[in-house]
Order: sequence, then structure tokens, then C-alpha cells
Amino acid sequence: MSRFAPLNPAWTWQVPLLAWASMLTPSGATLATVIAAILLGGTVFAAVHHAEVVAHRIGEPFGTLVLAVAVTVIEVALIVSVMISGGAAKAALARDTVFSAIMIVCTGIVGLCLLLGGIRHREQDFHLQGATSAMGVLAALSVLSLVLPNYTSSQPGPAWSQPQLAFSGFAALVLYGMFVFVQTIRHRDYFLPVDDTAGDETSHAKPPSKRQTWESGVLLMACLVAVVGLAKKLSPVIEEAVVSAGAPAALVGIVIAALVLLPEGLAAVRAAQANRLQTSLNLALGSALASIGLTIPVVAAIFIVTGQPLILGLEAKETVLLALTLLVSTISLSTGRTTILQGTVHLMIFAAFLFLSVVP
Repeated sequence: MSRFAPLNPAWTWQVPLLAWASMLTPSGATLATVIAAILLGGTVFAAVHHAEVVAHRIGEPFGTLVLAVAVTVIEVALIVSVMISGGAAKAALARDTVFSAIMIVCTGIVGLCLLLGGIRHREQDFHLQGATSAMGVLAALSVLSLVLPNYTSSQPGPAWSQPQLAFSGFAALVLYGMFVFVQTIRHRDYFLPVDDTAGDETSHAKPPSKRQTWESGVLLMACLVAVVGLAKKLSPVIEEAVVSAGAPAALVGIVIAALVLLPEGLAAVRAAQANRLQTSLNLALGSALASIGLTIPVVAAIFIVTGQPLILGLEAKETVLLALTLLVSTISLSTGRTTILQGTVHLMIFAAFLFLSVVP
């Protein structure tokens, strides 16, 4: 029987429904917090299921793009709502979350995909043109948005002046928009699976019906909203735990980014294990590009209008980690083939990122 039945399994809409109920109820009791955390995990798995249904229907690279953009749009809403309500105390949240997303994706998710894929399949192939195109855009976006603010003279870093902030948002939107155009229209073949015979049984399963696809599309958005809503609901508990542990405040941004990226991370790892590394990289790198390419323009526009302070420039330690990540990622993806070695290197950088976030 095909994995994609005529209708979605009951749990894929029941769990998000419970998550919405939990999201809309007042927080307080420890039991309610535990239940919200459990429902958050279940909703992530439901989101991955619905994303796979939609992706199987519309094909690559559109399927991975749908999940990346949907997650990022809701992530932006979370960041903006928390920053506006938190005032000056949250001025660096967008920077911390975007930087964390880049590190989690390029070292954590990509590293795990390369390692698990290499363990199961020894070597895996992907389109070199697609990977290098994504890394080129990611490097430009990262440096223009997160590094350059420290080195301008019209306003002391790590903040932009309003004209600089407007240009930064415009540049990010142009770069991301051009990448999406190349990925989906001009050079779509760079991002298609290398070998149509690779993959698991779902690769050649009968596509889901239009009804199921539309159902999954709606449920995917409902799942993602629930994920971000529960993440926001749990964020005070996370902040309190971070403060109690004496850890840096930037750790909150890491946790938020990790929660929001869970659906894409799980989908990318499953694709790599099924020997569909191109799909895995489309998901991972696409999510990093969407995270910075959509977050910076929206945050820039809102904070230009409101006049609230916005800190974007990274500190020295984070700048070094970002440079190392971009360099290693470019080298790892420069041959079109990967092994467990590249995965191990990426994961060790991810471990260093986590360790230095807790013990700066």
C-alpha cells in the first residue's frame, strides 16, 4: 500500500489540533508546560509528514522551497513579536536567532546528513552547481547582514543607521529573490535529484491526490503556526532556565532557532538516509538562506518604522565561527561527493558552537 493513503493519518491532524488548544490556553502549571513540550515534538513530526506529501506532489525543488519559506515566514513573525514586546532588551534577538539558524543548519543539520548518509551509503552525490550557488549567496548574505555592521563609520557598530539598515534589507531581499528564481526557473536542473533511481520506496510512490495535497498544505501551515506558538509560549520557561543556569542570553536565540528548524532538520536527515542528498541539501541550505534572506528585510522595515534599537553585528567570537563555517562548508561541497569525514568536521564545529555558547 502506498505511503500516501487517500487521506492523511488521523494523528497528523489530531496532534496539531491538541497543540493549538495548548497554545491558546494560559500557561502556568508545570504539567501544562510538559504537555506543551510533548505536543511540540508531535507537531514537528506531523509537519514533516505534510511537507513530504506536498513535496511529493509538486516535485523538486519546489517541495523543499515550500517548507523552507513557510517555516521562515512564521519564524519571522515569532522574532518580531518577541522583539517588539521586549523592547531594547531584545534588540539582539534577530541577530542571535539568524546566526544560530545558520550555524545549526550549516554545521548541525548538514553535518548530521553527511555523516548518517555516509554511514549508510559510503559516498553520496549532489549537483555541485546548486550547492556552490547556495553557498555563494549565503556567504554574501551573512557578511553583509551580520558582519559589516561592526565596521561602518556613520554610526558605531554593531547597529546600522536607518539608511544602512534599509540598504541591508533591500540587498538581502534581492539576493534571496534571485536565488529562488535560479533555483525554480532559470537553472532548476542544478537542484534536481542526481539519480532518479536513488531513494527509498517513497521516491517512486504514486503521488498523493489533489485533495490530500491541499489538505496537507493547510495542515502544514497549521502545524508550523502551532510549532512557533508553542515555542513562544515556552520561551519564558527557556529564558528562566537560561538565567538560572547562568548561561549567556544568546542561548535563548539558539533554542528558538532549533525549535523552529526541527521540521526541516528531520526532513533533511530522512532524505539523506534515503540517499537523496540533493533534496537534503536543498532543505538545509534553503532554510538557512530563507532565514536570513527573509528575516533581515522584514525586521529592517519594521524597526525603521518603529525606531526601536536593532543590533545586527556579531561579536568577535561569533564572527570567527561564522567565517570557519562558511569556509568549511564551501570546501566540503566543492567536489559534488561527500563522505563521513565531511560530516564529522561539520558536527565538531557545531559542537564547538554549542559549547562556546554555554561556556563563552
